[in-house]
Amino acid sequence: MIISNYLRAEHRECDEIFAAAEKSVIEGNFEQAEKQFLLFSNDTLTHFKKEEEELFPTFEEVTGNTEGPTKIMRYEHEQMRGLIGKMAGALESKDKDAYLSIAESMMILLQQHNMKEEQMLYAMCDRAIPQDKKESIIETMKSIEL
Repeated sequence: MIISNYLRAEHRECDEIFAAAEKSVIEGNFEQAEKQFLLFSNDTLTHFKKEEEELFPTFEEVTGNTEGPTKIMRYEHEQMRGLIGKMAGALESKDKDAYLSIAESMMILLQQHNMKEEQMLYAMCDRAIPQDKKESIIETMKSIEL
């Protein structure tokens, strides 16, 4: 459960910041929305980096499986990176409707993605990766930055 607990907590933190940014856009407070969105995008992209550089390669090494869940998660990360870029553009132009439309797509994708990771991939990692290696992975992930 060590990996599940650590990464699930990061999902929740990102979700809260995402919601705060969206609320600021709805209220027309674009200055606050930009600050919150920047925090959301940095935290989310850092989370992706942790998974892609540390967790996924370790899981693939331990299981020998490179064509399964990690491949799908990487693909979804790329989709979300694209949406983050589009959301940033909408914020920059202060286009409330465009931002909220893209944010709706982002929220759906994020929720589905997080559910797959939390209910399947993280549990698989917790079962397959030896305990000492899990602790090492967490420590390394804590030091990863964009």
